[in-house]
Amino acid sequence: METPPREQLGSYISGTPMPTQDEKTMGMLAHIGTLIANLFVGFGFLVPLFLMLTKGKESSFIREHSVESLNFQITCFIGFVIGGITACFGVGLVIIAAVWIASVAFAIIAGLKAKDGELYRYPATIRFVK
Repeated sequence: METPPREQLGSYISGTPMPTQDEKTMGMLAHIGTLIANLFVGFGFLVPLFLMLTKGKESSFIREHSVESLNFQITCFIGFVIGGITACFGVGLVIIAAVWIASVAFAIIAGLKAKDGELYRYPATIRFVK
């Protein structure tokens, strides 16, 4: 079965093609919440996972942002693991720094796009969750 284009995945909570302010806020939280969760708990993937499993059933906008953020967090985790493994060679510290900078920068960009009601695709992300 062929997957429909992203614009046709479902309706927003209001039933209109434009997301509500609550949907924009939850979409932004799916991205920015990962920074806060990583800072205090260390498990940034929990925020988009929680939003995907709860609010993602009500709104395709929130689901899109949650899935995208979750995939990015998994990809970053893999980058940190690779950096950790190769840290004894010195190159791992550079990898860890690059992944950390990219994760902060792209999460902020994605959060701002969600706040504006736009969908955002992270670059260089492995799409584990569909």
